[in-house]
Amino acid sequence: MLAADTAPLPRALPASYRTQNESPGGVLWMTGMSGAGKSTLARALQTQLRLRQCLVMVLDGDELRTGLNAGLGFTSADRLENVRRTAEVAALFKDTGFVVICALISPLVAHRELARDIVKDRFFEIHVDSSLACCEARDPKGLYARARRSEIPEFTGLSSPYEAPISPDLRIDTMSGSITESLATLSRFVGDHIRLARSLD
Repeated sequence: MLAADTAPLPRALPASYRTQNESPGGVLWMTGMSGAGKSTLARALQTQLRLRQCLVMVLDGDELRTGLNAGLGFTSADRLENVRRTAEVAALFKDTGFVVICALISPLVAHRELARDIVKDRFFEIHVDSSLACCEARDPKGLYARARRSEIPEFTGLSSPYEAPISPDLRIDTMSGSITESLATLSRFVGDHIRLARSLD
């Protein structure tokens, strides 16, 4: 059983926007290059919302490729299918009141437009922005090093393009901001744009 958060939406939002977002739940589509901080922020926000007993789910691109999207490669068609499947799942959970945090590189504008078309209302494109140099310096999974050795073909940012969002709903600069600051920015955005639903269990 769900209970919708009764806190009023900010008065700064136009009436048409408030009407569109009366239902609880939404999709945060977090795009950015490998190492930008998408998964770290997604998990941190998930933890924060769970502490408030909010309905929240993370769909992480790397994890999905071990199950739902196993068998998909990194060709143009496979990348598009990866996004399509993820967006379909996100839409289902959004419609039951969940905040769905999708952490996928989704490198092309066309990928994110497809996701938005599938999810429809309450879809928010979040650009987790960091330079290639910064991402490569972090390289938490050693992927850039492997790509430089030609062990990973079609690697985004090196041998495959990344098209940064032109007008994202939110841009988070993880080069200059700390994880704490970035999470605070993301949390404020959620509070301003998504009506939360809580579990009564």
